[in-house]
Amino acid sequence: MSLTRVFDVAGSALSAESVRLNTVSSNLANAQTVSSTSAGAYRAREPVFASILANQSGGGDSVGVRVLGVVESSAVPTMEYRPDHPLADENGNVFLSNVNVMEQLADLISASRSYQTNVEVMSTSKQLLLRTLELGNR
Repeated sequence: MSLTRVFDVAGSALSAESVRLNTVSSNLANAQTVSSTSAGAYRAREPVFASILANQSGGGDSVGVRVLGVVESSAVPTMEYRPDHPLADENGNVFLSNVNVMEQLADLISASRSYQTNVEVMSTSKQLLLRTLELGNR
């Protein structure tokens, strides 16, 4: 793999991790939301990634990551008895989002570190390319 292709791979990974960070942020922002119906309750979202292989574009090495989309969790929202809540249904129940805050925080740390690692890959590749160019000046 050429060093210039490394920028394509790391750039697509940065873009994918950015989507992941935004999705986790949205999930955390809605973690404590309440609804009067199960269907109206916020459901956690998660991005779906796929690798882009060079044989699809004419080569033999992997060339990046693509976000296929963002899917909602199929986990059932939690029902809680709160008869005094303004959104309580006729039985006094409200429905909480299905966001697991601890899982989201772990995912946030993972996405942040992956993003940072890809920035370092790009920085190191740039330094290697510059040093290669300097060899030609000697």
